[in-house]
Amino acid sequence: MARKTKGQELAEKLTWSAPNIAKDAPKQISKAQKFCEGYKKFLDEGKTERECVRYAVKLLEKSGYRPFCADESYEPGDKVYFVNRGKALIATTFGTESVEKGVRINGAHIDSPRLDLKPNPMYEKEDMAYFKTHYYGGIRKYQWGATPLAMHGVVIRKDGTAVDICIGEKPDEPVFCITDLLPHLAGKQNERPLAEGLKGEELNIVIGSLPYQDESVKEPVKLLALQLLNEKYGITEADFYRAEIEMVPAVKAADVGLDRSMIGAYGQDDRICAYTALMAEIDTQMPPLTTVTILTDKEEIGSEGNTGLNSDYVLHYLEDLADQACVPVRKVLRNSTCLSSDVNAAYDPTFPEVYESRNSCYINRGCVLTKYTGARGKSASNDASAELMAKVIRIMDAEGVYWQAGELGKVDAGGGGTIAKYVAHMDVDTVDLGVPILSMHSPFELSSKLDVWNTYKAFKAFYK
Repeated sequence: MARKTKGQELAEKLTWSAPNIAKDAPKQISKAQKFCEGYKKFLDEGKTERECVRYAVKLLEKSGYRPFCADESYEPGDKVYFVNRGKALIATTFGTESVEKGVRINGAHIDSPRLDLKPNPMYEKEDMAYFKTHYYGGIRKYQWGATPLAMHGVVIRKDGTAVDICIGEKPDEPVFCITDLLPHLAGKQNERPLAEGLKGEELNIVIGSLPYQDESVKEPVKLLALQLLNEKYGITEADFYRAEIEMVPAVKAADVGLDRSMIGAYGQDDRICAYTALMAEIDTQMPPLTTVTILTDKEEIGSEGNTGLNSDYVLHYLEDLADQACVPVRKVLRNSTCLSSDVNAAYDPTFPEVYESRNSCYINRGCVLTKYTGARGKSASNDASAELMAKVIRIMDAEGVYWQAGELGKVDAGGGGTIAKYVAHMDVDTVDLGVPILSMHSPFELSSKLDVWNTYKAFKAFYK
């Protein structure tokens, strides 16, 4: 082997770039493959925030967690969980140190872009029955046309009983879809801007075409659809006013590529971080600092509402922990550290013009630290300090975690936010860490199994 020149030695000492894990540590490939089998099941079982919470509770209880009670006292190693209104969850493993020294917070969100049914959704037009929808979160509307959809949600019937709805996930069940124009007749539609390829009021979902057999009925196709729903779930049209119904892609999580190196699925933003955080929480035993793992709701619309991080439910939980330890919550918050576990946009070679290659994250290079989010001039961003970046990087380096850093595209190309600023608002040191994603917010997002595995390792190291 040729001897390195002084310049090569100096470059090796002074420069840095994130290595490709598959080249640098190929033994991780099989570990990542195995870990992601559980992740794919999590995606299939949890296509809504309510379903994610239910599945997470099953995993937690199987691992010895029990419901949190503010009036009880807990010992190091005890494991508890708290469910907020069925749509958000907090899990904790109590540490050996007092919470006065701070807690380790890891927060991911479990809501994803989708189509919600309007409160009065059913109608008939020209012998076809439809659902009217209102899109939730940042979607590219044209991607949702001619895509098989499944119906998920909950209805509170007039008598107060709740019924869960799920149609379109089993092989023998029907699916739903939004129609789009054939290219032969789409001349005028083709002149629209891409953002208006399908407009919001055109996202109407076909639910039936056969009529109820009664000539006196004004809307027989709609009536037959209602009859079928009533027979299966015991609901009426008025019950939709007491419902949360979400239409999501009827696609299962799948391996992508001849090498099976990637996962394709709906809802990876941000259930990819939710699953890795949850597994790190479950696998943590007797940590020095108490863990607070958050699976939260409403991030895609600004973390609003009482199940989102722009509310006080997490603060109240931390107040309960502080009260149990008889310490001021201010000290707990000031001494705590949070990983805002959210995805970033992986560099896409097909669309290089919107990325700044030196400051982008890449598939197969590990979890991504995002120092700041926001838009353009860091608007609406949490901007992590140098001290916090050094702390998190030191933790990952000590455990051999592959990591990289990235921004969300070019400075003036757009931007986005996470839950980070809401946790930081509580006087908690916070930085974003998650998985690079391709086709983010589409009905079928892509992630790297190696990146998933190293994100889990990062979260485990953070709790250790």
